[in-house]
Amino acid sequence: MWLRKTTPRERHTLLAAGLGYGLDGFDFMVYTFVIPTLLVAWHLTKAQAGYIATGSLLTSAVGGWAAGVLADRHGRVRVLQWTVAWFAAFTCMSGFTHSYEGLFFTRAMQGFGFGGEWAVGSVLIAESIEALHRGKAAGIVQSGWAIGWAAAALAYGGLYTLLPAALAWRALFWLGIAPALLIVYIRRRVPESPLYEAARGHAAGTPFLDIFAPPLRVTTWLASLLCTGMLGAYYAVNTWLPTYLSRERHLSVVGTSGYLLVLIAGSLSGYLVAAWACDALGRRRSFIVFAACGALLVLAYTRLQVSDAEMLALGFPLGFFQSGIFSGMGAFLAELYPQAVRGSGQGFSYSSGRAVGALFPAAIGVWSAHAPLAGCIGAVTAVGYGLVIAAALALPETRGRILIA
Repeated sequence: MWLRKTTPRERHTLLAAGLGYGLDGFDFMVYTFVIPTLLVAWHLTKAQAGYIATGSLLTSAVGGWAAGVLADRHGRVRVLQWTVAWFAAFTCMSGFTHSYEGLFFTRAMQGFGFGGEWAVGSVLIAESIEALHRGKAAGIVQSGWAIGWAAAALAYGGLYTLLPAALAWRALFWLGIAPALLIVYIRRRVPESPLYEAARGHAAGTPFLDIFAPPLRVTTWLASLLCTGMLGAYYAVNTWLPTYLSRERHLSVVGTSGYLLVLIAGSLSGYLVAAWACDALGRRRSFIVFAACGALLVLAYTRLQVSDAEMLALGFPLGFFQSGIFSGMGAFLAELYPQAVRGSGQGFSYSSGRAVGALFPAAIGVWSAHAPLAGCIGAVTAVGYGLVIAAALALPETRGRILIA
C-alpha cells in the first residue's frame, strides 16, 4: 500500500490534516442535530435555524480565502494552528449562548475558522505528498469529514440518552473544544511545507490579487465555477431531499439513524474510492464521472417510485457520489496555482464556490412555491453538476504535476 512508502514527516502531516478536517466535520455537524431541541426550547423559527446554518457557510467562505492569503505570508503550519484554535473556541462558546442572536454570532465565527482549516490543510497536504499519490492523500483527508460526522451522530445519541435535552445540546457544543488538543500535536510533529520553506520570503512580494490577473484569471473563475457546481448540488440535495421524501413521498425511514448510518458509510466509501480514481483516472475524468452519476441518482430519487427499503439502499450511492466528488479537489486546486499564490488561489476558488453554492437551497425554496419540489430539486442539482462537467472540461488535467517552489 502506498501509505507504507511515505516518510514519518508525510504521515504526521497527513494525520494532522485528516484529524483537522474530521474535527471540522464534528463541530459543523453537531448543529444539525440540536436544531429540533432549539426549535422547542428557544421557540426558534425554521427560518432562523436556517439563517444560522447559512451564516456559518458564508463566513466559512470568507475565512477560507483569508486563511489562504495568510498561509502564503506566514506559513501553512502556523495558520493551520490558528484556524483550529479559532473554530474550537467558538464551537465551545456556542454551548454557553442563551439567544438566537448569540448563537448566530458564535456559529458565524466558527464558520470563519472552519473554512480556513480546509483551505490551509489541503495546501499543506498538496505540498508535502509526492505527485504520484497526491490525489489519494487529499481524498484520505477529505474522508475525515465522514468520520467527524459519524462521531457527531454518536455523541448526539449518547449525550441525549444520558442527559436531559436542555443540557445535552449544550454539552455537544462543549465537546467542540477537543480539537484544541490537535494544536499540541501539530506544534510537535508537523513540519512546515518544504515548498513554502524553500520559497520563504518570495510570496511576500507577490500580491494575492494576482489570481485575478492574467495568466491566472481564467483559471480562477473556472475553478470557482467547478467548486460552485459541486457545493451547490451538495447543499441543494442535502437540504431538500429529506423534506421531499418524508413529506411528499411519506417515506418513514427518512431521518432515522439507519438511513443516516448508510449515508455516512456511503460518503466514507466515496471519499476513499474517488481518492484512488483521481490518481488512476485523472482529476477531470473523476469529477465528470462522479458528477454524472450524482445527477442520475438525484433523478432516480425525485422521479422514480421507491419504497422505504429501496430508498434506504439508495442512501449508500447517494453518499458515495455526492461526497466522493470532493476527494480530488484539494490536490487539483493546489496544482492549478504557483507557489506564491497557491493558498490565496485555492482559498478563493473553494470559498467563492461555497458562498454561491449556499444560495442553491434558497433558490429551490423560492421556486418550489410555484412548482413541484421534486422538479425544483432535480433541475437545480442538474445545473450544479452541469457546471462541474463544463468547468472540468475547460480546465487542464493536472495529474502528476510536480509542484515547485
